Amino acid sequence: LSLPLSLSLSLSLSLVAPAGGAPGGALSFLALGDWGGLPEPPFVTPRQVATAAAMGRAAAELGGDFVLALGDNFYYEGVKDEWDPRFQDTFERVFVSPGLRGVPWFVMAGNHDHAGNVTAQLRYSRHSPRWRFPHPYYSLRLHLPGSNVSARLLVLDSVLLCGHSDDFGSGPGSGPGPAGPRDAAAAAAHLGWLRAQLEAAAGDAFVLVAGHYPVWSVAKHGPTACLVRLLRPLLRRHRVSAYLCGHDHNLQYLEEGGVSYVLSGAGNFMEESRPHERSVPPGALRFFFGSPESPGGFAHVRLEPHGATVTFLESTGRVLHRVTLPPRRL
Repeated sequence: LSLPLSLSLSLSLSLVAPAGGAPGGALSFLALGDWGGLPEPPFVTPRQVATAAAMGRAAAELGGDFVLALGDNFYYEGVKDEWDPRFQDTFERVFVSPGLRGVPWFVMAGNHDHAGNVTAQLRYSRHSPRWRFPHPYYSLRLHLPGSNVSARLLVLDSVLLCGHSDDFGSGPGSGPGPAGPRDAAAAAAHLGWLRAQLEAAAGDAFVLVAGHYPVWSVAKHGPTACLVRLLRPLLRRHRVSAYLCGHDHNLQYLEEGGVSYVLSGAGNFMEESRPHERSVPPGALRFFFGSPESPGGFAHVRLEPHGATVTFLESTGRVLHRVTLPPRRL
């Protein structure tokens, strides 16, 4: 991708549902976080391999116009440069199902990616036709085929906004939250960009915001205080349809203040502890799945003029939870 790396980067993405995929008038994508294999041979986990196969089946059966990669793309310390063999070993050779052939991946960086070279992940967009990572944060306009309905997907860099956090550093139920941005000016610019994008999305039927860190989570890392402070008021004020994230290694669905929270972090590891159950607003948690025996899972999102359907799928193909969100009142 030879795109300008400006702070106001906005991509326009017009997708037509593929034959055999989502029927006309619908646009679908798969949301997968924390999928990044391992740094030693075979560079994958069995859960990642099972999830990759299940994503291919889901894309073929339910529709899959793109994949939204929710960060922690390469455990444990990202990649070294744009030629790092991990791109092949943990991405290109794993997500090979026919249903994923030619499907673009829109990528963000997680905390483990920031432990390595994020610029190399941006530059890898030049090497792979399906790896789309044009800027640390960016906006996608989504046009629902066969209709005049549009949606907007805002992809954030929550590490740039809030600072670094270690997934595996502390004991169970802990994990200190991010300690604040490394570059306060860059974080402020990112937040200003987000405010402008949300204003510009006033006419979109669906507005989706995605970042690696959760706003709300009942699992190991719990809510991200920085995002509760900075992001939650914006999501509520602009009537955002949903916030999608990873970071905690399970599947969760929460609703609070009119906003849906979709956590999909079960692409590589699975954790069932819920130490932060009382750290989220009462009644917010509607669904949780983190069985350590499970082969993983992900979320499927289908946008249609009359609603956005979020389906949590286990990598067995089993539907775990499904909810339909109404379009925003314009």
